Amino acid sequence: MTELQIGPHEITQVEDAARRFIQTEVAPHLNDWEEAGEFPRALYQRAADLGWLALGYPEEFGGTPAPWVLRNALTITLARTGGSGGLMASLFSHNIGLPPVVRHGSADLQREVIPDVLQGKRIAALAITEPGGGTDVSALRTTARRDGGDYVVDGEKVFITSGVRADWLTVAVRTDVKNKGAMGISMLIVPGDAVGLSRSPLKKMGWLCSDTAQLRFDGVRVPARYLVGQEGEGFKMILTNFNGERLSMAAMALGFSECCYEEALSWARARKTFGSAIIDHQVIRHKFMDMKMRIESTRAWLNAVSARADSGNKADKGAEWVAQVCLLKNHATQTMQFCADQGVQILGGMGFMRGTACERIYREVKVMTIGGGTDEIMKELASRQLGL
Repeated sequence: MTELQIGPHEITQVEDAARRFIQTEVAPHLNDWEEAGEFPRALYQRAADLGWLALGYPEEFGGTPAPWVLRNALTITLARTGGSGGLMASLFSHNIGLPPVVRHGSADLQREVIPDVLQGKRIAALAITEPGGGTDVSALRTTARRDGGDYVVDGEKVFITSGVRADWLTVAVRTDVKNKGAMGISMLIVPGDAVGLSRSPLKKMGWLCSDTAQLRFDGVRVPARYLVGQEGEGFKMILTNFNGERLSMAAMALGFSECCYEEALSWARARKTFGSAIIDHQVIRHKFMDMKMRIESTRAWLNAVSARADSGNKADKGAEWVAQVCLLKNHATQTMQFCADQGVQILGGMGFMRGTACERIYREVKVMTIGGGTDEIMKELASRQLGL
């Protein structure tokens, strides 16, 4: 089946459903979930029932092939209406955990892992980052030694979204210990209940209701059939996976920027100082225009890069496109950073209080400028893709 033919009506339907979901099933509980450090696991099933977990996946696995324009509409609306990066990071962690399996996994592995995740019955996560290094993936130390019909995994991973709850972990491992570079890396699926796997929740600045963990593998035995693709192909899988993650993060950042804009505007219209609403002051109106310029430039760039991603022309997704994704991710997260800062400033003392979206998003900005590749790495990667 080809991707859905998407028009304004389909996009509006998704946006309306996303707003209702946030308003009725998330907003009344979000502050409590933030304080508790988690949201109910049942929310995965609810998102699956709405068809959101399956968006962009092949029909043969129970997915719904969909272009980026539709996936972006969902992401932006959930972010704009809900204002919680923690909720979205964990609820959609399968979108970085499953793609390597979809693209490179054996037919048996795909059937075992993918359908239950898209149905909300299982949770999938990606485990790459290690305590000794972040962006330098090629230097990872977690090993997977072949022993008969199994791999034996030893090592650690950190900052893993959905790491405590995940039923399936897509783990980057070094299968060739003699090769210290990128070619010795492979991808392996590790069941969440594997013996020797220990998981510790991490406390964070933001994304408070997101499950984030440190993982330790002590002689974890994994059947060799859980190898994704071939040995030594893991690094290429990781690089490919990053493109989709960064595009999604740009859409999230746009939604969060709009969330800050809307909350601040509502406050500015209602809050009175010196006998008039603060929106009547020129300096405040200009803050909104500064926010609006950045929001609309981000939207236009996201739409252009996404259209190329949806194009059937492979030339549209070459090195120059990768550079565009990297720079878009930086621009979008910097827009989010600016809008969060201005939103808090406009709200004044209330912007410093827990419970406002601007305050929450202000704390979550840094993980967006770091996660999926730091600003600095994005610039360097983009410059190399452009041949500079």
